[in-house]
Amino acid sequence: MKRVGVIGLQGDVEEHILQTRRAAEEAGESVDVRWVRSREELEDLNGIIIPGGESTTISRLIDKFRMRDEIFRIREEGGVIMGTCAGCIILAAEGDETVEIKGVRLLKMLDVKVDRNAFGRQRESFEAPVHLVLPPTGGFGGWEGDFPGVFIRAPRFIRVGEGVEVLGWLGEEPVMVKAGRVLSLTFHPELTEETLLHRYFLSLMDE
Repeated sequence: MKRVGVIGLQGDVEEHILQTRRAAEEAGESVDVRWVRSREELEDLNGIIIPGGESTTISRLIDKFRMRDEIFRIREEGGVIMGTCAGCIILAAEGDETVEIKGVRLLKMLDVKVDRNAFGRQRESFEAPVHLVLPPTGGFGGWEGDFPGVFIRAPRFIRVGEGVEVLGWLGEEPVMVKAGRVLSLTFHPELTEETLLHRYFLSLMDE
């Protein structure tokens, strides 16, 4: 059985849990999805979601509860990591000056640089179609088309390293990237009715 944990320290935790369960049901899979609040709850997972929320708070709580090493262990043992919005910032190798000023503690799992809150404040949030090109993987047959992108105080990729694959675009701008088993999205797939990206996330565990 696949075991997925949503880092439940702050942010859109319940939405990701519900969306992952719906994705598993649609894919006909048995998946244990849990709300992770402690280091011990990470021990037997093979998938982690770092949700949207406030990147400074989430990153500091990851360190406070000694989760950082466990997150790296899961990745090194073949687990899949997905970060959305604030989670996208935390996964990045580097950030703009506001990341440094705010003291966001980056995991540096992806060779990307992000601009925190590049799309503005909460009142400037928006929805727009994101064009996705998802390659076949595991039991997932691949997919290309438009996905409803929900952008809330969203970050922006201002540099994407050579080893990082772009899977989603807002116009010409990358908004979803992948390196190995690590996915990073500047938008919120958990706030839509479409389970596509959570099904894709689960399928990476079959590789």
